[in-house]
Parts: sequence; structure tokens; C-alpha cells
Amino acid sequence: MQRALPPYAELLGLSTRRGEDGELLWVMPFREEVIGRPGFLHGGAIAGLLEFAALGTLYESLGEDAGVSASPINVSIDFMRGGGEHETYAAATITRLGKRIANVEAHAWQQDRAKPIAAARMNLLLRRR
Repeated sequence: MQRALPPYAELLGLSTRRGEDGELLWVMPFREEVIGRPGFLHGGAIAGLLEFAALGTLYESLGEDAGVSASPINVSIDFMRGGGEHETYAAATITRLGKRIANVEAHAWQQDRAKPIAAARMNLLLRRR
């Protein structure tokens, strides 16, 4: 069963799908709600996509019944090139998963995964119930 997305994810039009290797991919269509300057994505929309990819990958790794919530300690985003009028994809990798801290990296790209438009590094505080 797939969880309902938060309102901000719905505003961005986010959806998920699986890559060929089963990797969780987040997809953001180009539409009016994500436009910054004409013809380009807004940086906040890209950052939101990266955050959802990171948290979604973390929660998937922890499992539905883990009873864990994550809160950002710090987030660093590198914008590498402008996002144009194309679908934008994001995927994340957990670089460290401890009992209290998780480190996650996420990358966003459009037509060519080898040419990311942005990357994020997140340090998250894990609270276990």
C-alpha cells in the first residue's frame, strides 16, 4: 500500500516509480507550479524534490513498521545547472544509517542522469518509538 503524499509533494506533482534495477525514483513533471524564471524550474521545487527523494528512500529502507521519524539536522544543496522544460527525476542513496543519525545523498537530473541539475546532502536525526 502506497502512502498518501504530503500537500507540498502534491503541489509539485510528484510521483514515484521504479528504475530498471528496482531503485526508487521520484518524478516531477514540468508545469506552471514549479516554474521559477520563464522556462526554468524554481530552486525551491528542485530542493523539495531532493528532500522527498532522500526521505522516501530512508523510510523505505527502514520499513513501514520501524516506528522511526526523521528530522533534518542540516541540509546542503548544490545547484549545478538550470532545470528546463522536462520531467525531473531524483534518487537517493543512504551513506550512513545509525541508531540516531542517518546521512543521505540525493541527485536530480532531467534527460541524462550523468548530468545532474542538483544534489543534496542531508544529515537526519532519527527518533525511534
